[in-house]
Amino acid sequence: MRIMIMQSNPDLGKLWADHMHRVGIVAVQVADQDQALSVLAHEEFPVIVLDLGENGAIAVSDYCSYRWPDSRVVFVTSATFFCDGSIFSHCANACAFIPKATRPADLAQMVTYYAG
Repeated sequence: MRIMIMQSNPDLGKLWADHMHRVGIVAVQVADQDQALSVLAHEEFPVIVLDLGENGAIAVSDYCSYRWPDSRVVFVTSATFFCDGSIFSHCANACAFIPKATRPADLAQMVTYYAG
């Protein structure tokens, strides 16, 4: 299975991707909105991991909701914005909203779960 991770910090993106690989998932890493939209124009992913701290995370989620309505989005954040759960009202494809401090192994298990 393939998923996409949008994370501008290459070290953190690699850490997450390595943990995905351990559970049999191939992670396509992109650094920003432009790269994400370019990839999503041609490929569907069952799950996309988006860091809400990245510019364009909501736009990527919206595009994905339109282009690939069956894809689900796991939002990761270090901010308290949306901590009231309103992200689920703003992004129809949001399936999880977790802290950035979540262990990478737990993130990988969550992605496995939502990917079905």
